[in-house]
Amino acid sequence: MYKVLLVDDERIILDGISNVVNWEAAGTVLAGTARNGIEAYEFVKQNPPDIIISDIKMPGMDGLQLAAKMFEEYPQIKLVLLSGFSEFEYARQAMRYKVKHYLLKPCNENKILEALVELVDELNHEEQREQFVRNMRYGLEKVLPHVKEQFLKEFVTNKTYGNCDWEYYRKLFDLDLQNRKVRLILFQLEGHFEFEHMFAVKNIAEELLQKNVLSSTVGGQVLIVVEDAESVSELYDCIHQIRETFLRYYKIDLTIALSEADEIIRARSLYKQTLECLNYRFYLGEGSLITKRDIVGVEQPELREFAYDEDNLMLQIKAGLWEEANKEIDLFFQKLAGLRSNISTSKSYVIQLLMAIIRLGNADAMVNYRDHLVKLMDLETLQSIQTFFKEVASQITLSHYEHTKNKHCAITDKVLDIINGHLGNTELSLNWVAHQMLYMNSDYLGKLFKKRTGEKFSNYVMKVRIAKATELLEQKSDIKIFELAEMLGFGDNPQYFSQVFKKYAGCTPSEYIKAT
Repeated sequence: MYKVLLVDDERIILDGISNVVNWEAAGTVLAGTARNGIEAYEFVKQNPPDIIISDIKMPGMDGLQLAAKMFEEYPQIKLVLLSGFSEFEYARQAMRYKVKHYLLKPCNENKILEALVELVDELNHEEQREQFVRNMRYGLEKVLPHVKEQFLKEFVTNKTYGNCDWEYYRKLFDLDLQNRKVRLILFQLEGHFEFEHMFAVKNIAEELLQKNVLSSTVGGQVLIVVEDAESVSELYDCIHQIRETFLRYYKIDLTIALSEADEIIRARSLYKQTLECLNYRFYLGEGSLITKRDIVGVEQPELREFAYDEDNLMLQIKAGLWEEANKEIDLFFQKLAGLRSNISTSKSYVIQLLMAIIRLGNADAMVNYRDHLVKLMDLETLQSIQTFFKEVASQITLSHYEHTKNKHCAITDKVLDIINGHLGNTELSLNWVAHQMLYMNSDYLGKLFKKRTGEKFSNYVMKVRIAKATELLEQKSDIKIFELAEMLGFGDNPQYFSQVFKKYAGCTPSEYIKAT
């Protein structure tokens, strides 16, 4: 129901119209009455009606003055003016204030009702029109971001889009970039991610980037256009903040490419620049911020020879020495990164070396290792390939270490048996065991023995001989010192035996006998 304010300085007329007009039939309700324009104006300020029915001739503020006020301050309010005068001047002045309904007194309730019905019809049409505009505006507001995204996607990927297209969309989006340059930021999500994660990156970036112009998702990447900042370092800081925020909430890393600054009409060229930068994440690793400055001068001839001697790495792996092998692998990848070949060429060098390492593994495991090559081909950064490479190499190195360890244990077990069986032999020495018993290099055997026991061969033998001496002394307290010396390989030198015994036992054999 539309609200009506009735204004007249004559009480009889106010009461009469109030009571005789069927307000509800016209789709209205009488919201209030006023004795003059001043009272009516105060009423409107407190509770604006939809329609005002007012007399023209009133003290204080007449109907025309009220109409002027409403026209200026409340143009949406419809007016019906009543007058006992039929002069054209009143009607002409009322028309200046867009008053369409001018009724002459005396007028019956039917005339007023007709005017109200007509005004209500106008109000309904205006409401419908306003609702239509609101719906259109709401729809446009909803679809405009999608239009912007689609435009940016087409503008940077479709060669048919040119300056004319930009000028049209610039006006549509109300973008004023005259004499201002822009930069493109391309975000690559690393590892497994869902489509919703790209929108999360886009939302975080739009919130943190102060001069965001346009944004879109292109393929599996997020593209943002920003006005060129006065301080590039501030832009760098903001980009790092976007990466850290997204990584903190979603545990997914971002690699970012940043273009140089240029005019928006060169967006396609800037986009290609970001794609080129992003390709170098193969060398620079995931989570990097890559600019043209990082890749300038890295173009190298594709056929440049890659020199790496793999013999030392193969030797370390076969020996089961992972620490040394790990260093060699780091050296290989360091040289490969410095080559900066294309990705396919770099992967081919890695595959050649990996196949050489796989051939060092046992036959049963080789099939499984070769299956790993498929996984390697899917990796997108040199850093991830290096990590994968080390996993395979470490497993093969460990298998060689276990084999070598078992072999070395068998050798040192033989040495220990020889020592225990020849304690009384004066010829017992590392050289004698190596050359006469095991036919091995004495230096190599000494290293194996020390690695197994933690002792030099000669020192170990002395400890075993003195331990055996204390055992015999406890069993036979009447045994002679010279007899012990002969039994334990000291020959006919009991004095030297006593010196050695004191060194290891802390006392002479005689003192040891007395103590027991």
